[in-house]
Amino acid sequence: MPVYEYELCEGACAPCGGRFTLRRPLTAPPLTACPACRKPVRKVLSNFNTPTITKPVSISDAKKAGFTVLKRVSKGEYERQ
Repeated sequence: MPVYEYELCEGACAPCGGRFTLRRPLTAPPLTACPACRKPVRKVLSNFNTPTITKPVSISDAKKAGFTVLKRVSKGEYERQ
């Protein structure tokens, strides 16, 4: 489920502080009011998390993760490693 960040269009809200985040399914209708004070809100563009360092997956790591590792023998033929 994605995390969305919202802020109040105007005014302040003591429970949410004027800005809050919610986990909502993609199929949920757009949020138009603060759940705490019912004032109008707008969705804010927020940061997203991506992996910064990725290492190549080794054959042993793939096998430990449960994948079947195949090696190409000839054109159209593969065998398990």
